Amino acid sequence: MTFPGGVINVLKPPGMTSHDVVSYIRRQYGQKRVGHAGTLDPAAAGVLPVFLGKATRLIEYFADDDKSYRAEIILGVATDTGDDTGKVLCSQDVIMPETEALITALNSFRGRQEQIPPMYSAIKVDGKKMYELARAGITVAREARTIDISNIGLIRRLEQGFSFDVTCSKGTYIRSLCEDIGKKLGYPAMMSFLVRTRVGAFALEQAHTLEEIAVQPLQVLQPADLMLGRLPTICLSAAEFTEMIHGRPVICPDTCYPADERVRMYDEEKRFVGIGRLVQSPVNLVLKPEKIMFTDPS
Repeated sequence: MTFPGGVINVLKPPGMTSHDVVSYIRRQYGQKRVGHAGTLDPAAAGVLPVFLGKATRLIEYFADDDKSYRAEIILGVATDTGDDTGKVLCSQDVIMPETEALITALNSFRGRQEQIPPMYSAIKVDGKKMYELARAGITVAREARTIDISNIGLIRRLEQGFSFDVTCSKGTYIRSLCEDIGKKLGYPAMMSFLVRTRVGAFALEQAHTLEEIAVQPLQVLQPADLMLGRLPTICLSAAEFTEMIHGRPVICPDTCYPADERVRMYDEEKRFVGIGRLVQSPVNLVLKPEKIMFTDPS
């Protein structure tokens, strides 16, 4: 059976890598072109958007989406990986801070800041992933990266830690955030649990388990363009459609969208044509093709 392209909101189980999930989807759908948006740690669970067929060409438009997580932090313990899968480096007794102190510490991480990524990450140094170097006992200098935490809040106190929700920009390492929160509270710390609850428009409540995907492979597929709902839409006339699929810009249809705006383009039959960008020329606003997905004029 030939399966149409699309995107699946996968609920990745703990113990599988993101690549493992992609391999599973390839086998289930008999598709070679499969990719994912936003790597999730093997020990973590949660939302993993997986794209099939032509939809893989749209992954780049999801790369900058904010992500939301629920994490659990244990105070008084540090490991070499930053989570409970690693080797314990140190431990100490903990007197749990008051709730107000926990809230204050979490709130101090709101906004733009610099974060040093962990050694156990997939960032490449001289062609080698850092976690491969770390497993070989090699530590390298890591440059801080700018991240943005738009929301963070306490969920529940534990005997020796607490759980919290966080919404952050791409490239944020929650393991490193847990360690930094521990330092703010005066303790070593590690992440003991992580579930990703959202990637852009993909929410945990609508995610599908691998078992559900195996039973209803067609039903779980969604058109990738619908998940780009944050982009405004423009309907092309037949003549504009012809120009677009041949890579030629058109004078922009009447629109209140500003220059440099990306838009989803549809033909007169409401079929998704692709992604365009509005560009201000010396004379008028033009719509330039950026990613054409549909080219059948019939």
